[in-house]
Amino acid sequence: MNFLNTFKRLTSTEYLVKEHMRRGEIPSNKEAYGQSLRIAAPAVVEMVSIALMDMIDVIMIGRIGSASMTAVGLSGQPRMLILSIFFALNIALTAIIARKKGAGEMDAAKAAMRHGLLLNVALGLKLTLIAVIFARPLMNLVGAQPDTIDDATTYFRILSFFVIPQVMTMTICAAQRALGNTKITLKVNVAAKVVGLTLNFLLIEGRFGFPRMEVEGVAWARSIAMLVAFVLAMASVLRKDSPLRISIKDNWRLDIPILRSIGRLTANGMLEQVGLRFGFIVYARVVAELGTYAFASHVIAMQVMMISFTFAEGIGAATTALVGQFLGKGRPDLSSMYGKIGLRMAFVCSVVLAMFCIFFRYQFASMFSINPDEYHVVNVAAGLILILAYALPLQTMQLVMGGSLRGAGDNRYVAITMLITVGVMRPLFGFLLAFPLGMGLRGAWIAIIIDQGARLALLLTRFIKGKWILAKV
Repeated sequence: MNFLNTFKRLTSTEYLVKEHMRRGEIPSNKEAYGQSLRIAAPAVVEMVSIALMDMIDVIMIGRIGSASMTAVGLSGQPRMLILSIFFALNIALTAIIARKKGAGEMDAAKAAMRHGLLLNVALGLKLTLIAVIFARPLMNLVGAQPDTIDDATTYFRILSFFVIPQVMTMTICAAQRALGNTKITLKVNVAAKVVGLTLNFLLIEGRFGFPRMEVEGVAWARSIAMLVAFVLAMASVLRKDSPLRISIKDNWRLDIPILRSIGRLTANGMLEQVGLRFGFIVYARVVAELGTYAFASHVIAMQVMMISFTFAEGIGAATTALVGQFLGKGRPDLSSMYGKIGLRMAFVCSVVLAMFCIFFRYQFASMFSINPDEYHVVNVAAGLILILAYALPLQTMQLVMGGSLRGAGDNRYVAITMLITVGVMRPLFGFLLAFPLGMGLRGAWIAIIIDQGARLALLLTRFIKGKWILAKV
């Protein structure tokens, strides 16, 4: 009986909003959890599907050898660095569009998206040029070795030519998620990934008359998939019945107040992205210094981590939209309630995923088995997946908390938190545990647990205090 009472107090909407905070009727459990799931479910399916297909990509690449898998893995963080300004822009647009949707100001929401698309083109041209010219120095920066530098440079350079369609797709999908239209982004991204996988199958090893292109084939497959996603995303906002419909007849002139609003939130997002990318690049460099085989084990375990990450990211997308929309409606009490619901959904999800990681870690890792001579790579990866299992509850809950605060427009606090934990703590503890303390790759992964735990503590404290309710967009 006591257990049932405790469970009810932890999960029931009746207890998730304190009496003095209530500004109206509180929805029932069925209505509140149902609304969260309606938005979260397509987002989770989308992101998990993409992660699984990305994992299949890595499996295909891994069949060539550890050097090829490492070459593709090394290019990841420099690409994220190039894209970081667009991630920041989309975080800002999500908060603004969700708030405008809640306030019933759809014209303002569409205007914000149009400004985002114009900024994509202007910034994308410059960053494409930088990425193409400095591809090789960037690969050297992240620790590419003589056996990986050429493939890593080729892969990075080809993908850099397609920055503009990629970032425009990202912005349209961010706007759709802000409205809760996660089914649209599901269709766009999964369809594009299927195209990419098919081309990978044909181009990596040269099947059905196609040339054997190996890592270069992966780059072209992913680039063509980006174009497919762009076409589908544009189609979703060109339809006459789309709430975000755009047209050549719209007002495409830049509006200073809108730019200021986007710029203020984007600046906070850039602080977050700089911290993230700096931390990830330095951390990747630490792992790369452990050698090609160690980095290959790291890449395998990271694929499993990304799958688990996507479950929380899907729940976080729903929480971001709902928090922002209800703040726009003048119901911060319901924004707080949906943030807490997302946190509980994330915890349950993380426990289930952790059990799978513990019991099936060798099966997961063995899917990436490259050849019998390199099977120790799989054994090391299985050990890393076990470490991941302990980090999962921390990871999923902090992602949802971050989504809640971003939905409210409290981007600056999230940015500072990311700067401290990912930008400083993860690479610092990763280095100390891996080298001075002699723990190697496992020490580098224990640093992830330290980072995730500190991040959850900081974000949860902020959410509980409620200052995010006053954030302006």
